[in-house]
Amino acid sequence: MNITWKIKHFEELTVHELYAILRLRSEVFVVEQNCVFLDQDNKDQASHHLMGWQDDRLTAYTRIVPPGLAYDDPSIGRVVTSPTDRGSGIGKILMERSIAELYTIYGPLPIRIGAQLYLKNFYESLGFLQTSEIYDEDGIDHIEMTRK
Repeated sequence: MNITWKIKHFEELTVHELYAILRLRSEVFVVEQNCVFLDQDNKDQASHHLMGWQDDRLTAYTRIVPPGLAYDDPSIGRVVTSPTDRGSGIGKILMERSIAELYTIYGPLPIRIGAQLYLKNFYESLGFLQTSEIYDEDGIDHIEMTRK
């Protein structure tokens, strides 16, 4: 799988990149997961956006959120891979790159995430530990996890 990775702050995104990001997030979080919620939560503007492109198609994406906006620690959120690319290992590569990019931007700080419960083992394989009880977010069970 030949992926081209780009990381940009919100102001650096082209309109085409922003459209692709919002489309992929909507495809997965709203349509596939059948979850009606407002994806645009005013955190995008302060965040960095890691994009994995295969040719001209956005196939993987995360949002790197600065400390103090979602949590006291920096965070990785809106983790999403295209349904057509799942099972290829791209999710793990995406998270490894996201962790590395976060450390480049903010230094080696703890990382806090809000993870869908069914992905707990996946995030544990990347060094995250559960740090909260299960909570409901938009009808989906979540937990907070931290990587020290």
